[in-house]
Amino acid sequence: MKVSSVTEMRDLDRTAIETFGIREEILMENAGDAVYAVMRDRFGIAGKRFVIFCGLGNNGGDGFVVARKVHSNGGDARVFILGDKNRFKGAAGLNLDIIAGMPLDVKSIEDASEIRWAVSHCDVIVDAVFGTGLARDVGGIYGDVIDAVNESGKPVVGVDIPSGVNGDTGHVMGKAVSANVTVSFGLPKIGNLLYPGYALCGDLYVTHISFPPSLHDADALKVEINHPPPLPPRTAWGHKGDFGDVLFVSGAADYYGAPYFAALSFMKAGGGYSRLAAPHSVIPAIAAKGNEMVFVPMAETTTGSIGMENLPSLMALSEKADMVVVGPGLSLDAETRELVLSLVGGIAKPLLIDGDGISAVCDNPDMLKGRRAETILTPHLGEMSRIAGRPVADIDADKVAVLQKTAAELGCYVVLKGAHSLVGYPDERVFINMTGNSGMATAGSGDVLTGTIAAMFGLGLPIGDAVRKGVFVHGLAGDLAAEETGADGITAQTILDALPKAMKADREGLPGRFYGVRVV
Repeated sequence: MKVSSVTEMRDLDRTAIETFGIREEILMENAGDAVYAVMRDRFGIAGKRFVIFCGLGNNGGDGFVVARKVHSNGGDARVFILGDKNRFKGAAGLNLDIIAGMPLDVKSIEDASEIRWAVSHCDVIVDAVFGTGLARDVGGIYGDVIDAVNESGKPVVGVDIPSGVNGDTGHVMGKAVSANVTVSFGLPKIGNLLYPGYALCGDLYVTHISFPPSLHDADALKVEINHPPPLPPRTAWGHKGDFGDVLFVSGAADYYGAPYFAALSFMKAGGGYSRLAAPHSVIPAIAAKGNEMVFVPMAETTTGSIGMENLPSLMALSEKADMVVVGPGLSLDAETRELVLSLVGGIAKPLLIDGDGISAVCDNPDMLKGRRAETILTPHLGEMSRIAGRPVADIDADKVAVLQKTAAELGCYVVLKGAHSLVGYPDERVFINMTGNSGMATAGSGDVLTGTIAAMFGLGLPIGDAVRKGVFVHGLAGDLAAEETGADGITAQTILDALPKAMKADREGLPGRFYGVRVV
């Protein structure tokens, strides 16, 4: 499913009205009807009491439609308008006129104290105050109403997006409603899917409000939910070489975990042949824990990292591999960084750069543009800051745009790791991944991701699909682990051990909850 920015959704609305002749009144009716349908299924209507807060824009108009449908189906709807009701126009004004002629309690308020009794005596609250057009921090009566809603303890339904959540970033604009369920219109907005906005939406539904597929699935929309394609079937008569041969250049003195997790997760996720090139002194410790991979001992620097003298042998090994992974636990040793740059510039196979490998190329990211094969980068926010040359705060304020620009300029696939990781393509497409949980914020988790992505390529997916699938399966493994033991205490080993179960579940088909959005 595609995802829109606030501006893109305004353009879609305009196109629906001007090109397809779908009147604004119809769009508003469809939006309100979808919210009503979810409320009916979740809470029931007849005999229930609903308080509906309406702002002065079209979001308020959607709330008027909801109030009318609640009333017509046996519910008690009380409508509170935050501001001067004479300011409504267009479809919102029309719907206000309709409910004004019904035996409904419709009242403009200027003081939040007026609504506290109603809130405390209702069954469900509907938040139709701001929608996605909020451009400044919430204050005044709006903030007071948000506080009253959040303190009520009553179920809350968000109309399009919880009031106070920025539609483009998911950030809270001072304060925001915490909803139990949210129905987004046309398409989910970026702010519906990125934290903390996603958490404030509760269960998220989307209605296309009668947009034709040429609108809601247009190629011009570059952001979408990560719903990767299925894996190719495993060849029944295949041998280990048929499922990927990957070279991992990883490890240093005191960095035993990263090479282990990266190289073994490749095999746990279905990969066939895992070669681990690591300093000779660390290999015995790694082999004692996991001896399934093939070890390639490397000559060491004085600090115990992989030395430059290994370049010829690593280049020769890369020719035998389907993909090369460089970086997990390599250390920041100057000589090893020089080796990384030589490998990045010389290897002619698909290359995944992670961890300390990213640190090595940060000073000269332009060198990635001239590579002869595809490149994958898997930075966390701090590493992304160094790659993009932007402060962390700037990236956090507009992750999608920065990711699009960086992936396009470098010609790389970029995974911006975090809660709901983002996958950026060189053609500026961005996929928002919905699997994963906070328990995965643990040392070594990124190394498991690295091996999982490599495994998806080894199993036969093209590079772009392999990156998306690897991010999805890695998050799924974390979710399955959390379902079994809870998020607290998840380690990289827990995620690694859950990979086979995640692969099995993915091949057998998953319920929609792993994709984050329900369609209504």
